[in-house]
Amino acid sequence: MDDLVRGSFDVDGRRLSYLDFGGPGPVLIALHGHFSEGADFAPLAERLASSWRVIALDQRGHGESDRSGDYERAGYVADVRALLDHLGLAQVALLGHSLGGANAYQFAARHPDRVTALVVEDIGAVCDIDLTFTRKLPERAATRDGLVEALGAAAPYLERTFRLRPDGWGFSFDPADTIRSQQALTGDHWHDWLSVRCPTLLIRGAHSDELSAAHARDMAAKRSIPLVELPAGHVVHHDQPDAFADCVQQFLTAPEDRARA
Repeated sequence: MDDLVRGSFDVDGRRLSYLDFGGPGPVLIALHGHFSEGADFAPLAERLASSWRVIALDQRGHGESDRSGDYERAGYVADVRALLDHLGLAQVALLGHSLGGANAYQFAARHPDRVTALVVEDIGAVCDIDLTFTRKLPERAATRDGLVEALGAAAPYLERTFRLRPDGWGFSFDPADTIRSQQALTGDHWHDWLSVRCPTLLIRGAHSDELSAAHARDMAAKRSIPLVELPAGHVVHHDQPDAFADCVQQFLTAPEDRARA
């Protein structure tokens, strides 16, 4: 995209990086999940370019942002506020996947005056994160092909994070940091979910192993918000990029009406 700009700002001595995909429209802040980074939302930003300016944060410990000694809930939420303050944005629409989805709804609950609409992708109000996959991640591989082979079917979901280091191929995140972050995400977050007051759309992958159909229905029913299920796994925006973008665009066009539907 011609308008793409990478920016950065400091929070408590740490550098946080973000991608601004440009455009004349209102701002949609996009927050990625674990094993990912802001660049993962490039296809969505391209689809929304005529009506929305998508800005995707590399969250702490991910992408081009610095590692942190703190991966607790409050730190992630504070980073979102710092991004808005840095950009001089009083209000934004907010979208998040997995880890980013929890960060998004917790920010919306704790800063209701700053979020006009919310899209949450495949994460629950109660999180019980399985650490098995993270613990099996290779630290390094001699070649990029070797890293792809080690990841197997998961490779297409992580390829944007591949980085060549002095000692071989690895990721733009540290697996040990991810384990700490996943452990901090695990818990009951119903209070935050139920405290959100802005129009909200919940999107679930029909084949998700993270958010069950029953829990998603419960989340939607308790807040009387729309729930969309698409034929996808946990990373809906990767498995069904066009359908996902269509859902987001339709909701953001008239969030108040969609929330009442």
